[in-house]
Amino acid sequence: MMTDDERFMQRCIQLAKNGQQNAKPNPMVGAVIVSADGRIIGEGYHVRCGEGHAEVNAFASVRREDEALLPESTIYVSLEPCSHYGKTPPCADLIIKKGVRRVVVGCIDEFAEVQGRGIRKLREAGIEVNVGVLEEECKVLNHRFFTFHREKRPYIILKWAQTANGFIDDHHKPTQISSTFTKMLSHKLRAEEDAILVGRVTEERDHPQLTVREWEGPNPKRLVIDRAHPLNLESLHSQNILSLIVEGGAQTLRSFLVQNLWDEIRVETNTMMTVSGGTRAPQIPANAEVVESKSYGDNQIILYRKA
Repeated sequence: MMTDDERFMQRCIQLAKNGQQNAKPNPMVGAVIVSADGRIIGEGYHVRCGEGHAEVNAFASVRREDEALLPESTIYVSLEPCSHYGKTPPCADLIIKKGVRRVVVGCIDEFAEVQGRGIRKLREAGIEVNVGVLEEECKVLNHRFFTFHREKRPYIILKWAQTANGFIDDHHKPTQISSTFTKMLSHKLRAEEDAILVGRVTEERDHPQLTVREWEGPNPKRLVIDRAHPLNLESLHSQNILSLIVEGGAQTLRSFLVQNLWDEIRVETNTMMTVSGGTRAPQIPANAEVVESKSYGDNQIILYRKA
């Protein structure tokens, strides 16, 4: 059973996800203000990069008649409040100014200009701070943002579809492995990520559109690589590309696996389809662990992350 702190942090995570498209390259953050009697008196999330952070929007939503409750209230934030001047003033300063009694933080911000400084500033001001409530869920929410700043590259998702006996095509000719529904899910993923990559052979053989057609949202940046045009991760980092889908073919996917250059693998298997030959699907690496497995009719999608 969830504690009150966990329940309100879960609400922060729900709010944060509303900023999935427009907050980038900033992280998704949600904030909830709760009075001493357990009533939510303010909520907010980071709507758009360059605009108010979650804490700012949460305080702005507090009704005038509830402002007197702030000194005995708790503010829940899924990510550590910022302590530096960027496009907006520090949220830690705003929290101190508003005079709340307690702050509950989901996880520490790994961004170099924050990294615990916001929490330290709050504690030095005499505010009680509790860190690490639903920490793993809050980290997963922004694993793209954290990877981008920690590794200086995009969060990399390797993705392929395979037959029940482990082939990604039928005798080296494209074949429809995904169902109508799972194809829609692939386009949903494209709408959520910043860029998508295939190898030159796949580009010339299959002419993939790599667009969002079955879902609403922006098309990812299209990238094609080969030996003469290798992937420049530093360039993607400088362009604020937080995430990259690698859709193959097999040689391209294996090149990422050999370099251990991946964060997530999504494998769709058509459990009712077999072929007598073709291109073998890549092997799942030993350091991959299953974090999610879902079935959609005859098709199963398994999500792996590094152990």
